[in-house]
Amino acid sequence: MNDHYGTTGIHFSLDHVDYTLNDTWFIGADPVYKTIQNEMKAALRIGDASTLNIYTVGFGTRSNNELLGYSTFPWWLVNPANATLSTIDGAVDDGVVILYSSIPNGTKPNYNQGKTLTHEVGHWLGLYHVFQGGCTGFGDGVADTPPQYRASYGCPIGQDSCYGDGVDSIHNFMDYSYDECLYEFTAGQAQRAKEQTLLYRNITI
Repeated sequence: MNDHYGTTGIHFSLDHVDYTLNDTWFIGADPVYKTIQNEMKAALRIGDASTLNIYTVGFGTRSNNELLGYSTFPWWLVNPANATLSTIDGAVDDGVVILYSSIPNGTKPNYNQGKTLTHEVGHWLGLYHVFQGGCTGFGDGVADTPPQYRASYGCPIGQDSCYGDGVDSIHNFMDYSYDECLYEFTAGQAQRAKEQTLLYRNITI
């Protein structure tokens, strides 16, 4: 992941890895129906707002089995009511959950180079999807990502969903393209991530 964030000036240091065997958590962690994920995070989360907690699960229920991952946003630390159906403290909820088979050399077709984690950590740092808001309005809050109407799938070279505003950011980690297609953050995204991280996590980068 540090390679993916190399151009941003953001670097992560691994503290430790824990292994927990719990079929209920593994199958049932869900960003909408949060009872099981709340139980998992309350039991496992460590550190403060500057500590990135990453959970790998299997997403095995009818409501979550198409998920690659999900994340909290940094501002949920101070206003957890913004989180979907949040019932636990924002500091406990804080973190990233990803599909275990999306890690490098995993078994998830088209998404097995570890870039799901890079994408979800982008949210943890305060980045939106590049297609946030479509062709009008605030968008993703970053000036150097062109407006984009929809998420990208596969690697649709030349896609321009907001015609005339520049081709879509299909290579950006904050889109949904296949892992092989993703390789960049913009300077504006790096700046936004640093600002949000300082504001909500008290981390100076």
